[in-house]
Amino acid sequence: MEDGKVVHFVDPTELAADPLGLGRIAETNTVLETQGARVLGVVETVSVHRVNAEPGFATLSEAKQAISNGSTRFGTPPAYVGDVVVDVTIFYDLGRAPSSYTLSSLLDPGLPDQEMTANLILDYGSGDPLVFRTRGLMDEPVEISRSRIAGIATFVWEGVRHILEGIDHVLFVICLVIGASGLHALLWRVTGFTVGHSVTLSLGFFGYVPSAAWFVPFVETGIALSIIYAAFLAVMEDNAGKDSNRKVFAITVLMGLLHGLGFSFVLHEILQVTSPNIWQSLLAFNVGVEVGQLAIVLVIWPLLLLFRRLGPTPEVSLRVSIALVCGVIASWWTFERGKVFLEMLSG
Repeated sequence: MEDGKVVHFVDPTELAADPLGLGRIAETNTVLETQGARVLGVVETVSVHRVNAEPGFATLSEAKQAISNGSTRFGTPPAYVGDVVVDVTIFYDLGRAPSSYTLSSLLDPGLPDQEMTANLILDYGSGDPLVFRTRGLMDEPVEISRSRIAGIATFVWEGVRHILEGIDHVLFVICLVIGASGLHALLWRVTGFTVGHSVTLSLGFFGYVPSAAWFVPFVETGIALSIIYAAFLAVMEDNAGKDSNRKVFAITVLMGLLHGLGFSFVLHEILQVTSPNIWQSLLAFNVGVEVGQLAIVLVIWPLLLLFRRLGPTPEVSLRVSIALVCGVIASWWTFERGKVFLEMLSG
């Protein structure tokens, strides 16, 4: 107990006395089931590493190499949870590779933001590795199927969930929709955003962007500013005359470039460049972002059409109200993120 709170740490003395103890905790709380029956595992190796000193891996061969390197032994003081990475090898005797199985975890450490835990599952049973992606503590069983479509679907869903849970991306798409004077203009706007974020999603993921600490808050500040500008366009559309679709397309492409970088930061957290089937996973994530974007459009556009049928005043009132709310929220984000950016830049 420290300051009245439970604190977890790795004790080198206990680790030396019982090298596989951490592994048994993992095996006991990891549930692998096939054909409705749980399969018990045997802990083979446990390696404990200081953060930033662990042998990273994203493929089966890299994992085997990391395991063969053995454990990293560290002395006092004890290393707290969050300061270490633990690699555990558990052997499950399934007889033969099943066509499908489920994985779940009973562990619940009660840590902040644990629902955002990234889980990447690679299955090599069929030779060509399949990649599955899920988020959270895996308290609900994750079905691993030899179907390639099932693997792709997990990344599509991750893309959908990211854009719908990323309120800044949602507000931007909403502003794009309410600013469109008609279906043709809406298509130009959505297409421009798609082109922009598709380009930088790939470039950012593969590292063709600055790696300095200031870059992430810089992009996040730019995303907030893009919402303000999109909200301004949505309000001024009625008074500024009919802007050419090409101009709107160019603007949304530029804004999409910023949002694509934001998407790439998230994708970096759940996938490594050296992971198998990287282009397949990248494309599936991008498709998921598009599906999420389409879902927002399908909710907002019919609502806007309904108010337009009621007359120009209700439609303008709705558009201005939504744009004003989005602009105010984005202005606060600009202040917060801009402050972080300046601190990173000066530091």
